[in-house]
Amino acid sequence: MDGTTDLGQHGPGPSGFDAPVAFVDVETTGGHPAWHRVTEVAVVGMHRGEIEWEWSTLVNPGTGIPPSIQRLTGISNEMVADALPFAAIADELRSRLAGRRFVAHNVRFDYGFLRAEFRRAGQVFTAPLACTVRLSRELYPADVRHNLDALIARHGLRCASRHRALPDAQVLAQLWRAWRAAWPAETLDAALERVGRRPSLPSQLPPELVDDLPEACGVYRFLGEDDALLYVGKALNLRERVLGHFGAATRDAKSQRLSAQLRRIEWTETAGELGALLLEARLVRELQPVYNRRLRGGERWTWLFGDDGAPPRLSALEGPLPGGDAFGLYASPRQARNALTKLARESRLCLKVLGLETGGPGSCFGHQIDRCSGACVGAESAAKHLLRAKLALAPQKLRAWPYPGAVALEETGAQGLRQWHVIDGWHYLGTVHPDAVADAVPEAADNATDRFDRLLDKAGSSTGFDADVYRILARHLTGSRKGLRPWPPGRIDG
Repeated sequence: MDGTTDLGQHGPGPSGFDAPVAFVDVETTGGHPAWHRVTEVAVVGMHRGEIEWEWSTLVNPGTGIPPSIQRLTGISNEMVADALPFAAIADELRSRLAGRRFVAHNVRFDYGFLRAEFRRAGQVFTAPLACTVRLSRELYPADVRHNLDALIARHGLRCASRHRALPDAQVLAQLWRAWRAAWPAETLDAALERVGRRPSLPSQLPPELVDDLPEACGVYRFLGEDDALLYVGKALNLRERVLGHFGAATRDAKSQRLSAQLRRIEWTETAGELGALLLEARLVRELQPVYNRRLRGGERWTWLFGDDGAPPRLSALEGPLPGGDAFGLYASPRQARNALTKLARESRLCLKVLGLETGGPGSCFGHQIDRCSGACVGAESAAKHLLRAKLALAPQKLRAWPYPGAVALEETGAQGLRQWHVIDGWHYLGTVHPDAVADAVPEAADNATDRFDRLLDKAGSSTGFDADVYRILARHLTGSRKGLRPWPPGRIDG
């Protein structure tokens, strides 16, 4: 999912445990508000510890409910078939939430889904928040578990039916009352203030950014004046990582400059860390952000050993890895020669045999000062010297591409997003959603590669070797072949 901030006003909200609150719970078709929809919503209104009203309704999500979700919630497709769509209940729900603190268990989940549904209905919704998970951790730091079932057991609460919206919201109201009875008002209000505190942002950014940023894996982009790209970063949790840039206590001079120049933030959600790493490397390489000092794909030189026993050859990696044994990745020929020279001296290898020292017949300079084992004068055989050189370089050996052609590596996120990352010869070709591939299969009998490649979120037109992508993929394409499939789909490898 791609995201940007929207504009709006976040007005002052209620404060303290006795202020008006709305305990909210939603049931959904899945875990991600960008791709899944609400099937049920419930709100319990409370003021000064007294329940004022309860309200709940089924919602027609406009899409099917997966069987696993039906088993978990007990909400079937038949149950929501005649229910109103969210747009039809949006105004009433908004009026019930108005002027109240929005309280939920894992509040970002429920709040994120309702904000997404309001946005689809053409409305911008914001509210002050409180998360009962975080409050429980504040009040009971010695306890390990803070999920809703654990809190029900710890406080002796009653729940008529778990994973239905109204019973779960009623549990939160009971929990609120239990905490009011167990703790002084000052303690509760202080804990509520801590968990409800909104992070500070640079003044030029809209305050709704705090609510818009998803708690999902992905890549974020900081843009300055005229949309100049300042910085690209990846995150396992976009909200935490982006807001972490603005923590005054940890801000260094570079962070202060970046914050002052920042005008807008964009982000793209990914199924997992691999997709985020690949997208980050692609954007940094292609767009060269001002503040990124790494991941620029500039290491394109390697030492190549052939099968003929000749000295290693310094080779530029312009395409797939060449045949033979390749060792090391270097940004320049000079860096490559310096690294091999240093290793040769540490391992008593001959600089002349390695082609790093010129001169006529006879020993190398290293042998004269007892830093070479004598391959240059026959004291060590050429075969043994070559073997020792390869052993010394072994930790830096580049892996040959292990598959007969391109492969798609599937990645599935905790919130239900699925992606296939297509790779060939350590080159990242792009990312595609499996559903788009499934839809195209009946039409792909002819020119299959071209048809499927058009589905890809392209990773650039260059087919050159990218050291950063190689390192990312080499870590992930190890061991199990689970999640790998030939690309294009249906290709049969001989």
